[in-house]
Amino acid sequence: MRIVMIGTGYVGLVSGACFSDFGHHVTCVDKDAAKVEALLAGRMPIFEPGLDDLVARNVAAGRLEFTLDLASALPQADAVFIAVGTPSRRGDGHADLTYVYAAAAEMAEHLRPGTVVVTKSTVPVGTGDEVERIIREARPDLDFHVASNPEFLREGAAIEDFKRPDRVVIGVDDKAAEEVLQQIYRPLLRNETPMLVTSRRGAELTKYAANAFLATKISFINEIADLCEKVDADVQDVAKGMGLDYRIGARFLQPGPGYGGSCFPKDTLALLKTGQDYEAPLRIVEAVVASNDQRKRSMGRKVVHALGGDPHGKSVALLGLTFKANTDDMRDSPAIFIVQALQDAGIHVRAFDPEGMEQAAKLLDNVTYCEDPYDAMRDADAAVIVTEWDVFRALDLGRAKQLLKEPLLVDLRNLYRRTDVEEQGFRYIAVGR
Repeated sequence: MRIVMIGTGYVGLVSGACFSDFGHHVTCVDKDAAKVEALLAGRMPIFEPGLDDLVARNVAAGRLEFTLDLASALPQADAVFIAVGTPSRRGDGHADLTYVYAAAAEMAEHLRPGTVVVTKSTVPVGTGDEVERIIREARPDLDFHVASNPEFLREGAAIEDFKRPDRVVIGVDDKAAEEVLQQIYRPLLRNETPMLVTSRRGAELTKYAANAFLATKISFINEIADLCEKVDADVQDVAKGMGLDYRIGARFLQPGPGYGGSCFPKDTLALLKTGQDYEAPLRIVEAVVASNDQRKRSMGRKVVHALGGDPHGKSVALLGLTFKANTDDMRDSPAIFIVQALQDAGIHVRAFDPEGMEQAAKLLDNVTYCEDPYDAMRDADAAVIVTEWDVFRALDLGRAKQLLKEPLLVDLRNLYRRTDVEEQGFRYIAVGR
């Protein structure tokens, strides 16, 4: 089938490349000339393992194209996916749908009869209705369909998630749209991927509900970790005992400095706003948002307290800046709040991240960015692991001890065993242990 993907951000680029790898012809459209030029030259605007090879292979095969010209791409399209940004709106936290509605208005006059317009972006309940209204107003006689097909991609594992998903959610209000989307996802039937066909509004809400529930698991285990520290228990044992219950599951029960990234922070806020708009307040989600905000700040205080006494003038080696490993995404990363807390206490930050330093430099001032973990630890008063990159899982602790002024390791991801670190002469501070 012929697909147009509007937006070459994280969702649009990964989805477009994967659809083309399924054998469909995909044209990715973006208004950012520099981004399109880079993609045409084979340079990726984001870091995602395997994405550059995937894009190059399908461009070479003639199945994947990039363009600035939406009008020329649309007349042949069987389906048009809207994959533009929906950031949190300033003031109320609602999803900013400016780009979604602009895309709907721009495409309207160029759609051919029978086209299915699909919202791939994460959008609040009722967005599909407004997209349909915008197009219908511009083309009252056009036969077209609007569907919802939310993405469930984890940054750092997005290609695997797209090709071997837990499920595909298709939100439609008519049979014609369902048939087109079933045809697009037909390659996944070989893997017996569950296909949930629901209403358009049901699909829109499913994405928010799923992310809010995962965010709840993260905040829950973080609070249990705090309690473990008070009662002399090990949160990893507690989490394992919980996760062995198949009703709960082990995933998202790893304590740490809180959730960040492009999805959970904005999606929980948008869901809260939807609940308020429909007079169905979501008290649990409210508590999750408040708990996570407090969590990120408290991890900064945890490091300050570990330094003891007056920390002013000391320095810290911060290992990891992105909100998770295998991405360069700094959006709402806990590291931002930790750096701010350290700097407020008069502590200088020396940082290293395998992929995130370019993005971090746009957000964080007065930070020394280093060549590797050991460069960051040189003459620092402590090393702090913030992100669970593989490169931090097997540090040469003997070398680290020689470089640090004090042998202090604050492990906010619980990557190490206490006995292994303490045997090397370190003072070891973890989370919930």
